[in-house]
Amino acid sequence: METILTIDQRNAVLQSMARLVELEKKDILQANALDMNAFDRSDLAMYDRLKVDEEKIKGMIDSLEQLSSQEDPVGVERFRFTHDNGLEIFNKTASFGTIMIIYESRPDVTIEAGGIAFKSGNKILLKGGKESLNSNLAIVRLWHKALEENHVSTQWVTYLNYDRAQTREFLRNPDQKIDLIIPRGGERLISFVKEHATCPVIVSGRGNNFVYVSRHADKVKALQIILNAKTAKISACNALDKVLIDTALPEYESFVKELIQELVAAKVEVLGTDGIKMFSGIQKTDDESLWFEEFLDYKILLGSTASLDNAIGMINKYGGGHSASIISEDEDESKLFLSAVDAAAVYHNASTRFTDGFQFGLGGELAISTDKLHQRGPIGLQHLVTNKWYVYGNGQIR
Repeated sequence: METILTIDQRNAVLQSMARLVELEKKDILQANALDMNAFDRSDLAMYDRLKVDEEKIKGMIDSLEQLSSQEDPVGVERFRFTHDNGLEIFNKTASFGTIMIIYESRPDVTIEAGGIAFKSGNKILLKGGKESLNSNLAIVRLWHKALEENHVSTQWVTYLNYDRAQTREFLRNPDQKIDLIIPRGGERLISFVKEHATCPVIVSGRGNNFVYVSRHADKVKALQIILNAKTAKISACNALDKVLIDTALPEYESFVKELIQELVAAKVEVLGTDGIKMFSGIQKTDDESLWFEEFLDYKILLGSTASLDNAIGMINKYGGGHSASIISEDEDESKLFLSAVDAAAVYHNASTRFTDGFQFGLGGELAISTDKLHQRGPIGLQHLVTNKWYVYGNGQIR
């Protein structure tokens, strides 16, 4: 297998793949229909992630085309230094080598993960869930076709059709060198990988995202943002789960009533605690564990707060470290919120639904990391590299 591909070779494969996905989308949709028909639809979030339609196909193609148009992330100079003795020292980005991603349900990850890894000069091992096997195999077949069209080894993209026991054994005793593993799924999957992996793991963590409605909020913006963040795609890790409303908001009661009405009309189950318990249309709760929970469902928890500091404290205590938004027309308090909230993405007057590699201009994402090393938030093309030191001398000794 080639160890190094030129940027022209990598881009050519991505362009071939974009063309093949468009040309053979019928086969992908038929394979996905087999997976959908066999799936237990009781898990609404996973069902939504599993589904491939024309819109998702278009997203796959757009991601590949955006990736192929971006600059090469490999070999980018980050630092240079000339030593007193004449040594020329450079630090440049470098590929990891071999990356494994373990993911549940989402066939579009087979496109995005493969594309981002390949463009950044990495070999990719894909381990999808059994529920999406037909879809994933159809897409991997196209990857291999795109690679062969450009005289590149198919070993650059490998699908591991393993059950749980085989996956555990592979993690413990891989038959090849693996440089990085990314589990992309629920907390059980993440724990499973971290327990058995023998190489670095980047956690693509849960959401449990918050919106704080400040006393200085524009209430129209707040309603629109909350409804979008909650209902646009309940299966996404960037979907909204918790809302904190400042009790000093002018017309607080009428705003909360309207918010509850809008959510109920959108078929969202509304839970309420603290200063929300007095309102009708909600399910009252004192269960603190709900504040930690990512719902991935038509469910939301509303709470009240008396201050910005209290809101920040609650978000940092209960949030998943993914996304949080403040709705406020006060610039100073918004700056404080953005700097003090401990999350991968923080928003001012915008929906959390934008935490996404493609939306952030990265050409898709391998995952959304809630770890702080080595990259936080959407892991795109620019982040799927490590670094390497290059030192040029002329006989210098120390």
